[in-house]
Amino acid sequence: MPSFRSGTARRRRGMAAVVGMFVSLLALVLALPGAASAVPGNADGGTKSAKAAESGKATESAKDTEGLRGNPKAPGKPGEAWMGAGVQMHEADSTNGNPPDKDRAGLLATVHGVDVSSHQGNVAWSTLWNSGVRFAYAKATEGTSYKNPYFAQQYNGSYNVGMIRGAYHFALPNSSSGATQANYFASNGGGWSKDGKTLPGVLDIEYNPYGATCYGLSKSAMVNWIKDFTSTYKARTGRDAVIYTTTNWWTQCTGNSSAFGNSNPLWIARYASSPGTLPAGWGFYTFWQYTSSGPTVGDHNLFNGSMTRLKVLANNG
Repeated sequence: MPSFRSGTARRRRGMAAVVGMFVSLLALVLALPGAASAVPGNADGGTKSAKAAESGKATESAKDTEGLRGNPKAPGKPGEAWMGAGVQMHEADSTNGNPPDKDRAGLLATVHGVDVSSHQGNVAWSTLWNSGVRFAYAKATEGTSYKNPYFAQQYNGSYNVGMIRGAYHFALPNSSSGATQANYFASNGGGWSKDGKTLPGVLDIEYNPYGATCYGLSKSAMVNWIKDFTSTYKARTGRDAVIYTTTNWWTQCTGNSSAFGNSNPLWIARYASSPGTLPAGWGFYTFWQYTSSGPTVGDHNLFNGSMTRLKVLANNG
């Protein structure tokens, strides 16, 4: 019996030692850095950390898709380009989106406008109208295989809110002839009617956003391609197409041709405080795309004249 009591006491002392050791280890664990997040009552800290991590991932994702200022990331395949996509890629944009000073820009009068593509989706035209925008151009086609799925909302929506509107074609001179693309454009939104609110169509000819800057064409071949497009467009619509371009690209890819200055209105692209030097043959510009990061939609433009003159251009040039 005494031996039994002695064994029981030893077992009790042993169990007490084990319990004491466990308590000591638990206290040590709780004292380690970072252990507090596992304690009930501090769960919000862990949740906040998880939310912060998810927020970081979302921010990085947004950065991936934000791309060029005021527009999506650089086009990856035909159909994804917009007016000025190549210009942004090659010449960048340091503007803040505000209209340039009228005196420094050398303008006697200005009318504000925008250009849009499928990237803008359904546009808030009333918002733009209330901000002072009075004309709009919507992308209609690209090459001979792409039609803007939002064209109707953009083309008709701007018209319905009171704007003077027009359509543009993003040229791919390496994919088919100028005549083929002019016909495709004229048949898919690029036509013209003398209603006082429809502007002549635009040939958007600029840096190739998908490959070789000049689309693999020689300077003379590029000039001939543009002549093919503009002559066909005029035959289809009775109007001379507006040519949208940038002086640097025009010089590099057409040899600074002066063949179009007497017939085709110029839409110059230059993201700066003034339109700068114009391509050969043009003594003045008709439109100027001065920023890709304006309010409501990215690309904002000025018409080099009064509203009366813009209506004249819409009617008969």
